[in-house]
Amino acid sequence: MSLSRQAQTELIRVAAKAGQLLHQHGAESRLVEQTTQRIGMALGARSIELSVSPDAIVITSLFDGECITTTRRCYDRGLNMQMVCDVQRICIMAEKKLLDAKQVKDRLNRLKPMKYNRWAVVFMIGLACGSFSHFFGGDWQVYITTFFASAGAMTIRQEIAHRHHSPLVNFAIAAFVATTIASLGVVYEFGEKPEIALAASVLLLVPGFPLINAVSDMLKGHISMGIARWVFASLLTLSVSVGIVASMTLTGVVAWIG
Repeated sequence: MSLSRQAQTELIRVAAKAGQLLHQHGAESRLVEQTTQRIGMALGARSIELSVSPDAIVITSLFDGECITTTRRCYDRGLNMQMVCDVQRICIMAEKKLLDAKQVKDRLNRLKPMKYNRWAVVFMIGLACGSFSHFFGGDWQVYITTFFASAGAMTIRQEIAHRHHSPLVNFAIAAFVATTIASLGVVYEFGEKPEIALAASVLLLVPGFPLINAVSDMLKGHISMGIARWVFASLLTLSVSVGIVASMTLTGVVAWIG
C-alpha cells in the first residue's frame, strides 16, 4: 500500500483528533493510546507512536521511513462515556474498512456530547443522595433534608460549571451549599438522626472517576498521568473539605464530626 506525504499528514491529523476527543472526555490513558494507534494503522500507517500528558497528546506516524509528528492540546470537556464509545465505534468501522480517512474525519467532527436535561440530573442526584441517607439509617425526614441539600448543591454546581469557573471553586461552593442546607435539619431537629444528612448530601462531590482513572493509569504504566489525575482528585477532595468546614464554622453545626 502506497501512502503519499499528504495522505500521511491527513492520517495523523485524524488519529490526533480521535485521541484528543478521548482524552478530553475522560478516557483512561491506555485506551487513548490503543484507540489512536488502531485508527492510525487502520488508515494505512506502519506505526503510530503516542505520548499522553495531562493536558496534551503528541503523535508520530511512521510509513516507509517518513515520519510526521503533531501535538494537540487537550482541554477538559468533562466526563462523557458516550463520546468515548462513539470514537471506539468509529475505530472499529475503520478497522473493518467500512470508512476511509475522510469519512472517519467527518464522523469525528460531527460527534456531539449528549447532555441530559439538567433538571432530570438534579432530581436524580437528590434521589441518589437521599437513598444513601436512608441506607445509613436516616428516616424519611432525613431523606427529604438530604434530597433538597444535594439537589441544591447540584444546581449550584451546574450554574458555576456553565460559567466555566475553576472546578476547585465549584466543588468548594457546592459543598458549602449542601452542608448549609443539611445543617438546617440539625438546627431544627428534623428527623431522628439529622446529622446523617450532613454526610450524605455531599456524596455527589466524591471524585470517584478521576480516582479510578488515576489508579488504572498507574497500574498500566502511565505513571505521570496517574499521579497527575490523583493530585487533581485530591485537590477536588480538599476543596470539598474547605466548603464543608466553612459551612460548619458559619452555622456552628458540627454534628458530623463531633
